[in-house]
Amino acid sequence: MQTHYQRLGGAEVLRNMVDRFYDLMDEDPDYYGIRKLHPQDLSESRNKLAWFLSGWTGGPPEYTDRFGHPFLRRRHLPFPIGESERDQWMGCMVRAMQDAGIDAAMQHELTAALFKTADFMRNQHA
Repeated sequence: MQTHYQRLGGAEVLRNMVDRFYDLMDEDPDYYGIRKLHPQDLSESRNKLAWFLSGWTGGPPEYTDRFGHPFLRRRHLPFPIGESERDQWMGCMVRAMQDAGIDAAMQHELTAALFKTADFMRNQHA
């Protein structure tokens, strides 16, 4: 049985998706709410997300090899993340998956799993 990483097409496809995600975040005003939470230079953010998603999808554990356990919620606590930020992040990622040519079934699976993680990152509640 193939991992999500293998089904995606490996590192190149994953990196294209991540780069598109950050390009959209940087260019589309719909994602300003999450863009302002990131540094001006997105290079490190791009690398860290690509490394994290590699391991998260069943590929090489690049993030944990470099930094140890991701402790996602703790690492995101300094940033105000509510429903709006969660939904912007998800909208940006869904568009990035579409633009990267990820097939519809894989998009559906990843969207469901990523939503659980994105929702868990919320630290601002109405």
